Amino acid sequence: MAVAPLSAPASRPEPAPGWQKGYAFTGDSVRLCWHEHHDPRVPADRPALLCLAGLTRNGADFAPLAESLGADWRLIAPDLRGRGESGWARDSLTYVSLTYLRDLSLVLDAAGVDRFVVIGASMGGLLALRMTTAHRARMAGVVLNDIGPAIEPAGLKRLQANVGRGGNWMTWVHAARELGVRNAAIHPDWGLHQWLAFAKRLCRVGPQGRIIFDYDPRIAEPFRLPHGDAGADDWAAFDSLKGLPVLSLRAELSDVFSAATQVQMQRRLPGVTAVTVPGVGHAPTLMEPVAAAALREFLDDIKRGEA
Repeated sequence: MAVAPLSAPASRPEPAPGWQKGYAFTGDSVRLCWHEHHDPRVPADRPALLCLAGLTRNGADFAPLAESLGADWRLIAPDLRGRGESGWARDSLTYVSLTYLRDLSLVLDAAGVDRFVVIGASMGGLLALRMTTAHRARMAGVVLNDIGPAIEPAGLKRLQANVGRGGNWMTWVHAARELGVRNAAIHPDWGLHQWLAFAKRLCRVGPQGRIIFDYDPRIAEPFRLPHGDAGADDWAAFDSLKGLPVLSLRAELSDVFSAATQVQMQRRLPGVTAVTVPGVGHAPTLMEPVAAAALREFLDDIKRGEA
């Protein structure tokens, strides 16, 4: 599918230079949008970076990666259904992993992606694990950003309480300040500048001119159902990564991904590279110096191995 230059709607902040967007349509008539940064100098046979955001987030989270990685890698950052510039589903019960995985298959095919490295944050990391069912042969590596096959109950409870929680602000500064209060424990060192950038990735201007979250609040409905992900064996999915390069990033202050789980992952797959990102909670932005350096080294190793 052709990819057109990205010109964001007036209701959303302007995208970073060099990004484009493409579309695919699902069987239930949801328009999927992916954001792409593709420097023509990047070798065509190099794996793409498939960047998967967390539960309430969208492809805009990965725009800063282009500044450090865009000269060497093609980046594909989908907006999952119900987020960003992708359409909202008629049936809220399609906001589940099985549907997201089918949607991602459509995006990969529409974008012409053969081999890829998955960079998954939070829920995006769980999707990265579960992609092994259909795409293991196409995967060149996996980065799990503050997520693993086991989720800490306290962190899961916090996420369930926050998703779908309303937000409605007069200005971007108002939004940034409140989001900074809500998430102070996650990024304790951030100032107003960082929270403004955070707000503009997470929110948009609504029809009434107010700042609102850029996702369908109904994504919370299946997430809050008891045993909503019953049947998913994420440890088995993790084991299927054997033979692939795997980078596990854990936020030092995370309430979602424990140090004990990361150690267990290393025991099951001794080749896993495990890194702790100091001073942040769930989940790192990947711009932290420790995270950025680990990611760069990991991808450089893959690039050398693919050469």
